[in-house]
Amino acid sequence: MKNTLAIYAIGLVLLLSACSDQETTTAIPYQAVKEVFGTKIDPSNLPNYASQSIPNYIRKDNTGTNPITNEKAILGRVLFYDKSLSIDNTVSCASCHQQAFGFSDPTLASQGVQGGQTTRHSMRLINTRFAVEPKFFWDERAATLEAQVTTPIQDHAEMGFSGQNGRPNLNTLLTKLGGLDYYKELFQLAYGSPEVTERRIQESLANFIRSIQSFDSKYDLGRAQVGNDGAPFPNFTAQENLGKQLFLTPPVFDGTGTRINGGAGCQGCHQAPEFDIDPNSRNNGVIRPLAQGAGLELAITRSPTLRDAVNATGGSNGAFMHSGVFTSLQNVVGHYNNIPAQAGNNNLDARLNPGGNVQKLNLTGAEINAIVAFIQTLSGKDVYTNEKWGSPFN
Repeated sequence: MKNTLAIYAIGLVLLLSACSDQETTTAIPYQAVKEVFGTKIDPSNLPNYASQSIPNYIRKDNTGTNPITNEKAILGRVLFYDKSLSIDNTVSCASCHQQAFGFSDPTLASQGVQGGQTTRHSMRLINTRFAVEPKFFWDERAATLEAQVTTPIQDHAEMGFSGQNGRPNLNTLLTKLGGLDYYKELFQLAYGSPEVTERRIQESLANFIRSIQSFDSKYDLGRAQVGNDGAPFPNFTAQENLGKQLFLTPPVFDGTGTRINGGAGCQGCHQAPEFDIDPNSRNNGVIRPLAQGAGLELAITRSPTLRDAVNATGGSNGAFMHSGVFTSLQNVVGHYNNIPAQAGNNNLDARLNPGGNVQKLNLTGAEINAIVAFIQTLSGKDVYTNEKWGSPFN
């Protein structure tokens, strides 16, 4: 009897000890995510990226085979703001695409790793999902947003994983990220396994970027009250409605390319209500590169949406065009008002070159100011401050 009791007691002690060990070693769900991001990311209560409200007059969507999910978008948000994606942990995607400036950069050329710089001005990333043009970069060298997002990471000057001149390649980055516990948890959350691959990085970054949308502008408030863009908007001033009419109405030219009637025809390339770029566009006459002496850039045919070209108070989100050659919307409209003839530009868009003559719109000062006033109505407020598009890092 005593032996039986002794054996029972020993077994009970071992059982309690095992239970105690199990309790102390049980992993806290998403422990690394909580340690790194605190309350900024709650995996059990993610922000709404997948089912955001979109106006019924917005019809374009280039999501394709990579639909937005909250899990992929939150992973993409972390990747977007993580300086670990550069070789020396100094540069992230957000270094060049800053939320406070419409996901562009107020500086002319963005700073890369170890003294490197971008060769073109940082493009705004708002409403990329709603562009009919699926290609990305100013020269459209990336066929999709997914193809675009890992290119800066592998650029020698930008984020540095180029595999050139002794620098590591993208495989080194995959291993680096795979060794970080918060990525193990976030990839598990998004994909069901912690494996880090280029395709998964591409999908999740594209998810996050496509989620960045802006539809709370004065334009949207007016558009919701009328049947079409051509109708006067009841919430617009007379100047803004005039600017809208000039924007939408094509010009009528004489035989020398000079406007004799009609509007400015901005709609021909930047189509309302998304105000993205027509994929058939050629260059707009801005063919000088950011770096002087680098030759002509004739293949610059893409543009970001005109939405949020300036912030909600009318301040610039950075310089305009790929070379940052213009510092104000007045400068931009002035360029289209009288495009200079330039030797060697055999790729000027035909809409800017009527009858083989570069266009001269002959807009008055009042008309230029009206078009600028209208473009300013395209800017929202929420996109600049909403935490779900802000940095998750403490």
